[in-house]
Amino acid sequence: MDFWRTLVGKLWLTISGLVACVLLTLGLFLLPYIDTNFTNSDAIKRLFTYVSIIGFALTTFFALFLLTKITQPMQQLIQATDGIRKGKYNTRLALRTGDEIGQLASAFNHMAEELEKNIQNLQLEKEQMASVLRSMGDGVITFDKQGNMILHNPLGEMIMDSWHKAGWEGQQDGSGAAASKVPEPLYPMFERVIRERQDQSSNIHVKQQVWAVNMTPLYSGEDVRGTVSVLRDVTEEVKAEKMRRDFVANVSHEIRTPLQMIQGYSEALLDGMASSPEESNELVQVIYDESLRMSRLVQDLLDLSRMEAGHTDMNFGQMNLNELMDRVYRKFSVRAKERELDLKFIRSEAPLLLEADADRLEQVFTNLLDNAFRHTQAGGTITVTAALEGNQIKVSFQDTGAGIPLEDLPFIFERFYKADKARVRGESGGTGLGLAIVRNIIEAHQGTIAADSQVGKGTVFTLTLPVHREVRE
Repeated sequence: MDFWRTLVGKLWLTISGLVACVLLTLGLFLLPYIDTNFTNSDAIKRLFTYVSIIGFALTTFFALFLLTKITQPMQQLIQATDGIRKGKYNTRLALRTGDEIGQLASAFNHMAEELEKNIQNLQLEKEQMASVLRSMGDGVITFDKQGNMILHNPLGEMIMDSWHKAGWEGQQDGSGAAASKVPEPLYPMFERVIRERQDQSSNIHVKQQVWAVNMTPLYSGEDVRGTVSVLRDVTEEVKAEKMRRDFVANVSHEIRTPLQMIQGYSEALLDGMASSPEESNELVQVIYDESLRMSRLVQDLLDLSRMEAGHTDMNFGQMNLNELMDRVYRKFSVRAKERELDLKFIRSEAPLLLEADADRLEQVFTNLLDNAFRHTQAGGTITVTAALEGNQIKVSFQDTGAGIPLEDLPFIFERFYKADKARVRGESGGTGLGLAIVRNIIEAHQGTIAADSQVGKGTVFTLTLPVHREVRE
């Protein structure tokens, strides 16, 4: 630092100038005295020289005093302030004086201590907030007023990336950039929040997912400077609610039809509408058939509820699959002739299941064959094939029926789901629970079931069962 630009340098020049002026003034007033007492010019020169040296020494001493008491503490204060500016919040001054400089140093230390404490608290709160955001099961995304993403947690970032990959680009600005902008599904809600300054909540459908979105305004004083969005994946909840409503509706529909039939034919009998014993027997037979239908529906519902609750009664033991296929073939062979269907059972080597429930697997075969019979027209073919592949037995049920549309395949194992759009109804409709029961029985055997179909060409159901069933705790 240039000495002459410092406070001490300026004071020193000022004091030197003042001393010079004083000396000149005194010289003018004392000139008669000097002429009287100092007749020698050398003596006068020495006098002025001594006086100048003494004045310069006094001003220099005063300057050094100011340098020690003012400039050096001020330089320390400047360095400490610069350290605070650079983020060194633990910087302190070691000045211990009772003057104003000491008071300033004490105030600076107190300010630095409070600032360090506040910065630490802010950092702690920031870390806590970051931990909370990371641990949240919901996506959190903050946008500014222009729609730019300014903050998000990992789940929020993953949601934005998935939407971006799915083709949901953000609203483009003037430059055409869409990255880190409000995505299209959220944009209408974002505009309402900015415009109305009120919280907004809605369910948003994106592809096959449903998101519950809560968006609130982010204030800066009285102005809205952005929004905070909380997104939760409620696809499963919405699906479960829909399944519950569909279940109630389907059960009501399935039970209402036989009840109406029973009620109608019972009233006909009570009113004496049957004119002969044959007509009475026919009405009674209809009532009996409908009661059996209701009984099957109730029994299927009970079985399915127990299976889904994990309370399925299974009697596992050694079982020969060929013997089971023989029993099922004898059961359906007469029905195949009546329907003019070609029923084929193709067996390989005699596969032996070491742990299987024969009755439950017979129920699986019966349900799948019954399903194939109901949806295959006369002249069609139904083929059952069993083969041993490594430690697994694969059984396929193939028919040449109407087939299942591709969009229905993922849902055919759900309760009461019927792909009636492409299927041809047979003589009797099912309850819509058969395939759901089949899936639960196969999963209880630690196996898998899958379906492949083409509309108009037929359907193939493939079962995969392990030869050795693992024992699970």
